[in-house]
Amino acid sequence: MIKTKLLFFLFLFTCFVSFAQADKHSFSIQQCLDYAHKNNVQVKNALLNIQIQEQINRGVTAAALPTFSGVVGTTDYIDIPTSLIPGQIFGQPAGSYIPVKFGTKYTANTGLQLQQTLFDGQVFVGLQARATSMDYQKKNVEVTEESIKVNIYKIYYQLVVSKTQIDLLNTNIQRMEKLKHDANEMYKNGFAEKLDVDKVDVQLVNLKTEKYKALNQINIGYLGLKTLIGMPVKDSLVLSDAITYDQIKNDFTNDTTFQYSDRKDFQYLGLVKKLDEYNVKRYKLSYLPTLSLNANYSKQAQRNTFDFLNKGDWYTTSYFGVNLSVPIFNGFAKDAKVKQSKIELRQVENQIDGLKLSIDNEVEQAKLNFRTAIRTLDYQKQNMQLAETVYNQTKKKFEIGTGSNTEITAAETDLKTAETNYINAMYDAIIAKIDYLKAIGKL
Repeated sequence: MIKTKLLFFLFLFTCFVSFAQADKHSFSIQQCLDYAHKNNVQVKNALLNIQIQEQINRGVTAAALPTFSGVVGTTDYIDIPTSLIPGQIFGQPAGSYIPVKFGTKYTANTGLQLQQTLFDGQVFVGLQARATSMDYQKKNVEVTEESIKVNIYKIYYQLVVSKTQIDLLNTNIQRMEKLKHDANEMYKNGFAEKLDVDKVDVQLVNLKTEKYKALNQINIGYLGLKTLIGMPVKDSLVLSDAITYDQIKNDFTNDTTFQYSDRKDFQYLGLVKKLDEYNVKRYKLSYLPTLSLNANYSKQAQRNTFDFLNKGDWYTTSYFGVNLSVPIFNGFAKDAKVKQSKIELRQVENQIDGLKLSIDNEVEQAKLNFRTAIRTLDYQKQNMQLAETVYNQTKKKFEIGTGSNTEITAAETDLKTAETNYINAMYDAIIAKIDYLKAIGKL
């Protein structure tokens, strides 16, 4: 018994903690986009790529900066190196040698080394390409955000429209409940059959079932939107923006003039081309000589006992030099790299030409779809209003006993169909509008 109570309280505590940790959000479409910018995994990784590029650029910059290194070393000669001295020096026969050991058992050295690139064509091109590389990564963030932004817009406004769908269903349920009440009263007074009441009851149950299914789909839509913007599923999300018939029709124009440069993907591909141009330039400059400077300052000591920390002589050596490296022949490797980079550049140019054709096609299709969606929305709105008028007139006839249950059932079915078609037309118009704005780079 005690164990059962303990488990029960632990369950309540867990539920309380889970509830307490859940946050509540009321977001406009812009707030959803801002939240996704900070929390969507793809966007976060794209932003991290910018930080990675910053470090890569630091590495490129380092190639043009001087490098300093310190050297400290000691050597213990187990066998002192032997040198051969010609024997003639000491009166020995010509061609003979006398082995002599020079040096001490221990040596030590310490010093500083400096290296500096004075000219390297590839390094200088790398320095020039740093800004473009950063722009490339930033543009990649924008392209990633735009693809996510399109889906956020579509899901957000579809969920907003779903409020209208639920409102229409609630109105139909209220209307059907009123009709059921009237049919019951007419049945009690002998002006209608029990079958008429049952038919209305069936329609009412169907409407409530449809509303339940619609609410379930809406909940699934909210889960999808939360996942897309990077929000925990347990958090509560309320959409604060509304969408109206007039708002959907806004932003459409028959003027399809636009700039390719308005498109993020076109800008992105332009930066790819610029980086490939730097690549061609880099390999071409690899044919030029490289010039570098190096310098050294060191101290060396020699001892027969390991006592370098005591008094004794340390001998200084210092120098600086300039090295010129002239490439002569490397098996045509540089030529292959130059030609490969030129081919890759032509591929990007072909991709740009292909993207222009794709954009032209996308804009035309989006324009046609949007125009058709708006006209369909207009027709379905008029049809829904007409169906509602027919239903109201049929209901009045039924109430005064001049209309049949079959007529009012048909009118109710037509009204419900018209409302469903109107909601679907709103969905289609929203999708068409978003696709159109994305196609012309105005989303």
